[in-house]
Amino acid sequence: MLRVGSIVIRVDDLTRQMTFWMAALDYEPAYEPDDDFVLLKPRHGGGPNVSLDAHFSEANIPPRIHLDLYADDQAAEVRRLRALGATDVHWDNRPPDADYVILADPEGNRFCVIDAGPRA
Repeated sequence: MLRVGSIVIRVDDLTRQMTFWMAALDYEPAYEPDDDFVLLKPRHGGGPNVSLDAHFSEANIPPRIHLDLYADDQAAEVRRLRALGATDVHWDNRPPDADYVILADPEGNRFCVIDAGPRA
């Protein structure tokens, strides 16, 4: 059986991106980072690892793959992520009743924050 072990994100500034994703996800390095690679793991509980690979890569807009991060309090998490350096991504086709907010990390890698809180 296969399972997702790690999601790899290409980055330019490994230290800055490591700081952002560790704070965003409450992750920690699984071992001492290399100069061009770090494997981040959940500090508590399960979930996939996030690997940051410091190799330049052209960004596809829109990206073919992105992270969906589930939040019980979407508004609070979006505010927190913006304070960490995330920016809003505008998309003309986003439905007005969408349950997601599109953000980008400090280097422009896009991800969505999904409203996973209780439905009214």
